[in-house]
Amino acid sequence: MTTHTSGPATDRVRVRRRAERASYDQDLVREILDEALLCRVAFVDDGRPYVLPTLHTRQGDTLYFHGSQQNRMLDRMLGEPICVEATVVDSLVLGRSVFQNSMNYRSVVVLGTGHEIVDRDAKLAAMLALVDRLMPGRGPELRPLTEAELGSTRIIAVPLDECSAKVRTGPPVDREADYDLPVWAGELPLRIVPGTPVPEPHLTPGIEPRDNLVSWGSGRSGV
Repeated sequence: MTTHTSGPATDRVRVRRRAERASYDQDLVREILDEALLCRVAFVDDGRPYVLPTLHTRQGDTLYFHGSQQNRMLDRMLGEPICVEATVVDSLVLGRSVFQNSMNYRSVVVLGTGHEIVDRDAKLAAMLALVDRLMPGRGPELRPLTEAELGSTRIIAVPLDECSAKVRTGPPVDREADYDLPVWAGELPLRIVPGTPVPEPHLTPGIEPRDNLVSWGSGRSGV
């Protein structure tokens, strides 16, 4: 896939509002998609627009989504144009006026059409990739998927052919006349950190969470 660093792949994904915040660097797009825990998929069903949150995983230049064979969103992703959006919020940006309060963020928009993965091994690889993205290294300790479970699952792939990133960084941009106001201004960094693991009610006594679960997120931005 072509790396679009100087401009968008198509005019449909060109960032127009605050274009200086835009990036078409595929490495940045991949980085944001990998860090975002959730994405949102916009689709049209029976003439009505819907936006639903869902889990995703990325392998190479393709996004993968999974759900049941009866999943309405996955069905509407086939053969019809969709929009996928993911955002990572890095900090609250607090200015001295109502007008200058914002967020620092990294976001991605992907346009395209999904296609179904039907090959058994490819489906299995996508399912394992999703588990590994949420909790790296957990896959080998889990009970393997049964053929019935794999058969009841639908995998939809969306290529990253049309996508763009938009990023805001830095402090608030107050008017110079507001600098002397007695109001605190600056950035409040935000991050996702793990809490204390809560055992499932049927957990066999003596089974403790692995270290990588307790330290989840240590490699994520801001942690």
